[in-house]
Amino acid sequence: MTAGVAFLAMMALSAALLAGFLGALHPALDSFSHFRIHLSVLTALLALALLASSYRLQATAVLLFAIASFATTASALPKLWPQQAIARPADRIVYSLLQMNLRFDNPTPKKVLSLIGRTNPDVITLDEVSGMWTTELGYITSAYPYRILCPYPNGVFGVALLSRRPFAAGTAPHCEPRGAMATATIDFGGTGVDVAAIHLSWPWPLEQHWQIGELSEPLTALGETAIMAGDCNAVPWSAAVRRVASLGKLTVMPSAGPTWIHRKLPDFLRRFAGLPIDQVFSKGGVTIHSATRLEDTGSDHLPVLVEFSLRSDDRGPKDEHETALASLVRLGKTPG
Repeated sequence: MTAGVAFLAMMALSAALLAGFLGALHPALDSFSHFRIHLSVLTALLALALLASSYRLQATAVLLFAIASFATTASALPKLWPQQAIARPADRIVYSLLQMNLRFDNPTPKKVLSLIGRTNPDVITLDEVSGMWTTELGYITSAYPYRILCPYPNGVFGVALLSRRPFAAGTAPHCEPRGAMATATIDFGGTGVDVAAIHLSWPWPLEQHWQIGELSEPLTALGETAIMAGDCNAVPWSAAVRRVASLGKLTVMPSAGPTWIHRKLPDFLRRFAGLPIDQVFSKGGVTIHSATRLEDTGSDHLPVLVEFSLRSDDRGPKDEHETALASLVRLGKTPG
């Protein structure tokens, strides 16, 4: 009887695991994909226990499926050290982006401000920017004078984008109407880069699926060179994240590791058993070099610090001499 119950449990878990691979068919199936790591481990444990039973053939097949499923999540497994995606270039400036879900009712906002002061990122993307955070972020206006705060209808789940570097001349930052996405073109040493902060709702049965559709216009409007970060409430291998990337013609950065777990659970459990739902996307001239999870700041999410550079071959003519020369060429003239 015990083996029979374990077999039924193993088959139920493997069915849930399989459903997660079919997320493109319906958002209800995609909801299972977010727990692929946990489902893989539980399914494998039950399969191992049944290898010595009369269900050993079925258990062997399910064990192989669980191992293969787990392998698809390798890029998001807990990292014990900073991930160096590409070596830092000697001939390019390396910039930094700090992604943080602030938690709308964070009891320790000064920890957040202290972390910002110590890491000194070039640009910051923020989620759950409630009214409380509007006041707290005002204390660092002199350090980050270029900013846009986008309120959510409920006053809790807004996004914000802060920058030490100016917005590109002739551009203005803007909010998606319901406050789930903020976009600005930032001047990085003469190169304009579209930077966006995004915050998606929870998966099905909540509104994540249709919200992505609502964001399709601002996602497709991102420039040729862009970087976007945010709390997607979805893991990197999910259909939801793939859909966001496809709409914006973006590449999803290899995950820095688990970033979220229920806030009442200990931090070490979040780092090794949490969900990797804070994502960074990029395209065009952006090259991402590393991503590091930072210390707890009172939120149920860990901050993620990303280092990136801009490829020189995408910069184009930026100074006055190059611009004038390009104009003469277009007019069929040569400088004498």
